[in-house]
Amino acid sequence: MLFNSTTQKKIIGKVRVAADFFGNLKGLMFERQENFDYALIFGLPVETRLGASVHMMFVFFPIDIVFLDAQKKVVDKATLRPWMLNYTPQTAAKYFVEMPLGTGAGTKIGDRVEWVI
Repeated sequence: MLFNSTTQKKIIGKVRVAADFFGNLKGLMFERQENFDYALIFGLPVETRLGASVHMMFVFFPIDIVFLDAQKKVVDKATLRPWMLNYTPQTAAKYFVEMPLGTGAGTKIGDRVEWVI
């Protein structure tokens, strides 16, 4: 479960972690929108702006994304369109979470986000 601990509200019930090289590489590429009913969490080795950049190549539907610092506070959020070449967060991030469109409305900059797998 992905949970906004600032507002004490559930964001989404299902969570997956991109835990290995292949998971990080693939992300949501070639995923079907009807199968995307979860939050996909990516962890980075260090807080970084450029290293947290994402693309939407071979992702065929829009998504919400939130970027978190090392304390899991939201530092940036966006809605990304299919085939978008690049999005770089405004602030360095240690984690980013890809979610179904509309799910990110439950967060704002400064909120703390937690997850249970």
